[in-house]
Amino acid sequence: MTNALTETWSTEFDLPPFDRIADDDFRPAFDAALAQSRAAISAIADSDEPPSFANTIEALELADGLLDKVLGVFYNMAGADSNPAREALMREFSPALAAYSSEVSMNRRLFARIDSLWMQREALELTAEQARLLMLTRRSFVRSGAELEGADRDRLAEISARLAVLGTEFTQNLLADEREWFMPLAEADLEGLPEFVVASARAAGEEKGQDGPVVTLSRSLITPFLQFSPRRDLRETAFRAWVARGENGGKTDNRAIATEILALREERARLLGYDSFAAFKLETEMAKTPAAVKDLLMQVWTPAKAQAEADAQVLTRMMQADGVNGDLEPWDWRYYAEKRRAAEHDLDETALKPYLQLERMIEAAFTCANRLFGLEFRALEAPLYHPDCRAWEVTRNGRHLAVFIGDYFARGSKRSGAWCSAIRSQQKLAGDIRPVVVNVCNFAKPPKGRPALLSYDDARTLFHEFGHALHQMLSDVTYPSISGTSVARDFVELPSQLYEHWLEVPAVLAEFATHAETGAPMPGEMLERLLAAKNFDQGFATVEYVASALVDLEFHMGKAPADIMARQGEVLAGIGLPHAITMRHATPHFAHVFSGDGYSSGYYSYMWSEVMDADAFEAFEEAGDPFDPDIARSLEQHVLSAGGSADAAALYTAFRGRMPGPEALLKGRGLLPDAA
Repeated sequence: MTNALTETWSTEFDLPPFDRIADDDFRPAFDAALAQSRAAISAIADSDEPPSFANTIEALELADGLLDKVLGVFYNMAGADSNPAREALMREFSPALAAYSSEVSMNRRLFARIDSLWMQREALELTAEQARLLMLTRRSFVRSGAELEGADRDRLAEISARLAVLGTEFTQNLLADEREWFMPLAEADLEGLPEFVVASARAAGEEKGQDGPVVTLSRSLITPFLQFSPRRDLRETAFRAWVARGENGGKTDNRAIATEILALREERARLLGYDSFAAFKLETEMAKTPAAVKDLLMQVWTPAKAQAEADAQVLTRMMQADGVNGDLEPWDWRYYAEKRRAAEHDLDETALKPYLQLERMIEAAFTCANRLFGLEFRALEAPLYHPDCRAWEVTRNGRHLAVFIGDYFARGSKRSGAWCSAIRSQQKLAGDIRPVVVNVCNFAKPPKGRPALLSYDDARTLFHEFGHALHQMLSDVTYPSISGTSVARDFVELPSQLYEHWLEVPAVLAEFATHAETGAPMPGEMLERLLAAKNFDQGFATVEYVASALVDLEFHMGKAPADIMARQGEVLAGIGLPHAITMRHATPHFAHVFSGDGYSSGYYSYMWSEVMDADAFEAFEEAGDPFDPDIARSLEQHVLSAGGSADAAALYTAFRGRMPGPEALLKGRGLLPDAA
């Protein structure tokens, strides 16, 4: 019996044949791919030939070819369109993959071959990319326990397997809480809400099988509800549910899981000879040390907190003018901030939103990529994993570069947030392999026959994720493990955050911000007010982000806390988090940190990258043209096409001539005293 996942695909651009892939195919495909990978590893490790770069390092790069193919499809579908069968498979695959990873990294014969090549690296006549790959491969093995012996080796393997299970459980618990909670709204409860929020609530009610509108925990619905609902009691109910994800008791509670994860990470780091997990994790990042991370965060925290406290006083006066006594609460901030924005910048979200059509913002992102990098986009007709998905072929000068898939709308089967992933990554080792890149967002789906309208934050998210996609699509390296976004965690957000700047280029909005009904461009004075308000409420946004980053860092800097919520409270009290602002991601729903190791001790990386993205866009401003061709070519050469083929600091310095300080970031956020 054939399995669509393991056969050679004859589809256009070798796209996965989603119309022939069933959930029952994943388990046998996974088993076959894992067996093939194990056989390939054994062949490398047990070879009688002396180790060479080709028969060891390059062979390792190719060993998981089928496994990567199967999992590239599976994890994209499981994250963006989950169901009980896929969730069960995730729980099964995670420990199996962790066990396989431990087998590979602790294979003594295999590591001996790698170590032998490392010792003779000067005589191997390697290219710069090959030398980098050899270093990264050996470092990865060492950091995964290759040099441990006896009981320590066994314990590290047990920890890795357990962490894989816990990360999957954390993610699935969070998805369950987000999927299952909703708040029905009576018709009277809709009073004061803009039409687009009402339409989203009605659409959400239909998806939940309700007779009327509901508020869900989808950020694209709950955030505008908190901004516009005059009903303080309903705002409080919705906000408390939003921040309680993963903390509701019962089978989906994540507190015990997060506690165990932190303890296991600490034990893992100490087994490998590090004082803390943060010291272990940051060694390979641009920041290098926890002290460097904390220094940056505190440089930003101080002016951001001062701005937020000043803003809180203004909002409190507005609330009291409405006859509401007492303290400004977290469920009040967005409501009064929106009122303040409307008053100070004359911005009405109801009037603004029709100018930010999803279709036009996609077109804007594509056009900027064309003007900067010469990319062309052609819509494709191909079966995809969900009816909401769309695909485009990406070319340059007639040459196929990638397939780009956009999955933009929120649904109950999709985890929250927005992300970029690759079903297939670029490489040249196994031929000229071009990537298949996916952007996943959670925008509110419009009623049938109506255009999808975005908030300005939604539009920024679209540009952000497309920046990640460009990093994948423009990748031009030989080896898959250093392709695209396979870079230091505090460097990976540079392309995405940098691309957001083009949304703020006045000429871009002037061309693409057109009214959904009339087609008229956004009036010039509205455009000016929108751009003038870009730093509105940055005290709030910066404080909620930095608070989360500091909690993440403190969790991993010392001994793992026995009571994570008490430790979270201590950290927030120590920095003086304003009463009316909460962490952007409280511990029980902090998926960045607890769904896997990706952003653990690394949530700061968005801000570390922002230091660079603010400085990088200044290069275009200094040239006098946001589309300057020479700067764009340099950006592509040294950042977007280079993947992890060189040290991140070296790549940035090659582009900009130096590393930046935080001044451009503070200026960009309006947090410098003279930038307020």
